[in-house]
Amino acid sequence: MQKGSGYAKLFIAATLMLAGGPSLGLEIDGRIGTDEWQAAKHITEFRKVQPLNGQPGSLATEAWLLATPEGLAVAVRNTQPPSVPRTLQRVQRDFEDQVDRVNVMVDFDGDGRTGYVFRISCTGAIYDGIVTNETSFNKDWDGNWRHAVLQDESTWTVEILIPWHIAPMREAKGGSRNLKFYVDRVVGSTGERVAWPLASFERSKFLSDFAPVEVANYSQSLFAFTPYTSGLYDNVRGGSDFDAGFDVFWKPNGQTQLTATVNPDFGQVESDDLVVNFDATETFVSDKRPFFTENQGLFEYTTPSDFSQLLYTRRIGAPADDGEGSGDITAALKLNGSLGQAKYGIFAADEAEEVGRSFGALRLVRDFSRQNLGLMATFVDRPWLDRQATVIGIDHDWRPSTRWSVRTRVFGSDVEQGGETSSDLGATVWADYEMDRGWRQQVIAMHFGNELQVNDAGYLSRNSTNYLHWQVNRRFTDLPKESRYASKDWRWRASTNHNNHGELLNHQFRMSRESRLRDGSYEYAQINVNSAGLDDLLTRGNGVLRVPPNFNSYFEYDRPRKGRWGFHTEAELFGDGLEGNRKLGYSVLVEPIFFASDALNVSVGFFGKRSPDWLVWQRDNLIGAFDGREFNLDASINWLPGNRHELRVKLQAIAINARVKQAYRVAPDGDAIESTDAVDDFNVRTLGFQIRYRYELGPLSYLYVVYGRGGFEQENAAYSSGRLLRDSFNLRDDEQLLVKLSYRFEN
Repeated sequence: MQKGSGYAKLFIAATLMLAGGPSLGLEIDGRIGTDEWQAAKHITEFRKVQPLNGQPGSLATEAWLLATPEGLAVAVRNTQPPSVPRTLQRVQRDFEDQVDRVNVMVDFDGDGRTGYVFRISCTGAIYDGIVTNETSFNKDWDGNWRHAVLQDESTWTVEILIPWHIAPMREAKGGSRNLKFYVDRVVGSTGERVAWPLASFERSKFLSDFAPVEVANYSQSLFAFTPYTSGLYDNVRGGSDFDAGFDVFWKPNGQTQLTATVNPDFGQVESDDLVVNFDATETFVSDKRPFFTENQGLFEYTTPSDFSQLLYTRRIGAPADDGEGSGDITAALKLNGSLGQAKYGIFAADEAEEVGRSFGALRLVRDFSRQNLGLMATFVDRPWLDRQATVIGIDHDWRPSTRWSVRTRVFGSDVEQGGETSSDLGATVWADYEMDRGWRQQVIAMHFGNELQVNDAGYLSRNSTNYLHWQVNRRFTDLPKESRYASKDWRWRASTNHNNHGELLNHQFRMSRESRLRDGSYEYAQINVNSAGLDDLLTRGNGVLRVPPNFNSYFEYDRPRKGRWGFHTEAELFGDGLEGNRKLGYSVLVEPIFFASDALNVSVGFFGKRSPDWLVWQRDNLIGAFDGREFNLDASINWLPGNRHELRVKLQAIAINARVKQAYRVAPDGDAIESTDAVDDFNVRTLGFQIRYRYELGPLSYLYVVYGRGGFEQENAAYSSGRLLRDSFNLRDDEQLLVKLSYRFEN
């Protein structure tokens, strides 16, 4: 970037966003004054963690850490001359775009249980979230913290102030607090990441590798009251609806925190991605509702099974047990705190009327020097179904050395329904071993009983599982300078999976490579080779189906913004159904992103999939084999004229066309027997369209104006996929205009 381009004139001024009043003796304005930070811990030993070779960074970075009565203050100075371009695009809150940014992470109790993530880009956009289970990030939590950015031609600087009331913390002894701290800086144009300390989420241990830091002990109290009001007009059914409610946040001291909500409004100010699911397993959807994301990290109890957890808050307010609409949440409460070295959490939520459910959860954890131990219990009362479900689990995380990390979970369910009781157990072990010269090993074992049921309050994709895998990794970071790659991470995995009746589901060999390129791009490639086995879920309990051996391969490439364009693509080739590898399916996703300016971008994604032997359950033990085709259109316009304003237009359309090839009955021995039963062609169309304007009135206070339209239709006929995709734009099951205002008052 050349001098005189307007860069210096445009960005010499501070990008400043303040939350709350001024800090005593420390002004959060992006200007790192010598006098302000003279008592701070000065950090200069930044080392490369992407690529993970521990070498000094190519650009100078330094940071300061200081405990003040108002909060934990952090400053970072990033040297970046004009010869290294900056990614100056504006991004939304909780962004994941490849831009120049700083990440600050704090484990306030220093026990490796929960870390809080505070990210700020060089243009002043922020991201906040939590990290649990060493490397599991969740960006759904939003906090109130102060931050500012200042840029000139050769550097950009960040100042952050994190209030002590932002999270519950154990009581500190004496005048000091022992916490763990991590800070890194990412260069958007190259993807290089430098950090202090030398910790990486590409290793099995990350959170527990944060640097221990002793700071002065301070405590803050806070009372926050957030009322909301909303109005909705339904343009399809006619009529209007108005609602109101409030959230309460109270932290009387450093150790205790109470969050409550009364008549919460969960109108569609956020739009979930459209999903059409014909599988026997449920689709997992993350929770973005403020009450359920506020300091939820303590209630994390997960297993290696994908997305599994004992408390899945999307169950609350989910479709009602009578199948008529969604549950109406009257109130919910969450209490987090600590007693000595132990932490506790209490959670309760209640839905209205006779179809409503009652939810409760208890969480206890205790940290030791190299391990921590926890207990989790959930209870759900479902009177409409005459059902009560209790789940209790114990979790143990052990760090016997710097190389080893072992996570163990044992849990059981007890369900009473209609006078009958069923109970069962589950257990998992996850062990990682870090070796020399980039080698690592991993072993995962899982057992879920046939009658294990956690989905009243939690999420588990399936029970009846006995799974074991062994994985070897090798990371390459010292690649030749002329290589287009900065690092490559190879993984080889062998696994076996049986259900709890002793039947083989499959053996699998997996090989994958994750690569980061010197221009900031990302690549991932994977191939799975699967043995013959059984599908015991397809018929929903009406028999198991023998399936032949098959393979699937996947490739993903993501190139961040270069000039006015960014690019994302995915491709897959797979064997499927009863044909196995005799007839291969494929899918392709292409998504270019055009940056009209730093504040405005447009993306259009096209997805196409062909499944030549797609098996779809019909009824009892009857299945149909279809030639399936799917086309998706996913487009968006994002305009951020300022840090308080955001306008988003999002369109998703899905068209699925399935022509029947053959009907089959599943025999008792698992064979698929051709059948003359009538099975129809079918098609599915679905549409989701939203225009959303959001204005930030103040910290965690927003005005939303949202227009949404959508629909779903399924027919027993097959048409061209192009026609179906075009016809999806005519769907209009719902058309609504929503206005919502919420404002947070603090004291």
